[in-house]
Amino acid sequence: MWKNVGYYNGEIGALEEMKVPMNDRALYFGDGIYEATCAANRIPFAIEDHLDRMYNSLRLLEIPFKMERDQVKAELQKALDAAEDSPVHFLYWQVTRGVAPRNHIFPGDEVEPVLMAFVKPHTMKSMAKPYKLISMEDIRFKLCNIKTLNLIPSVLANQRAVEAGCDEAVLHRGSRVTECAHSNISILKDGVLHTAPTDELILPGITRKHLLALAKEHGIPTVEEPFSMVELMNADEAIVTSSSALCMRVESIDHIPVGGKDPQRIQMLQDAYLEKFNRETAK
Repeated sequence: MWKNVGYYNGEIGALEEMKVPMNDRALYFGDGIYEATCAANRIPFAIEDHLDRMYNSLRLLEIPFKMERDQVKAELQKALDAAEDSPVHFLYWQVTRGVAPRNHIFPGDEVEPVLMAFVKPHTMKSMAKPYKLISMEDIRFKLCNIKTLNLIPSVLANQRAVEAGCDEAVLHRGSRVTECAHSNISILKDGVLHTAPTDELILPGITRKHLLALAKEHGIPTVEEPFSMVELMNADEAIVTSSSALCMRVESIDHIPVGGKDPQRIQMLQDAYLEKFNRETAK
């Protein structure tokens, strides 16, 4: 077993010792898609939801990945089972168009897509500690609904957030809020959960999907429509959701206090989400 496990096209070993062919198209074009989730008891959380999104991203990028979902799950499980014990593991995987000499056009049918993954220990963030955000103009391209490897704008936004002593960057196109650098964002206002629609400007987050379902289960109405930065700043609560941190309350944006007006509902959603995670990853 290894603390950090690497997987490349069926080969498993210590992550730090794994090698990737220089002609993998991910290196030159970011030509691939990825997924990530947390696992407890070596059981990956919401794996079916992640595979649904994975195959949709592959379809949208026209990557001819032929491996069936049961085989993908089996390969990912091999990586999880090869990891040293940890209360929670972070599981990441990606599929690239394959290994071929650098050329902008797609390679021929003889080139098979590549599955790569890694597993490492993970500590879930405490939902009791709220997030601080900065706001930035969203300069990404208009294929944000595809979980591609092309993440430089998000990397830069997250770096600016860290430099400002914050946890995340909330992005906007003009006045419309889209999402965060690597998370979705929603708001509570007058007892209603508002979140952006799943168009080409945001990633259809798995945790966002679960948050909507949990809100409905607990009698909280939901609206999937664009909202503005003004509405975000004046929301009763702002909520950042991601697979690695679940459901985080926001306490400030650009060092201006926000939210704090509906603690009961946000606590209800956080408790419900944690219960869902623990239930679905129980032995």
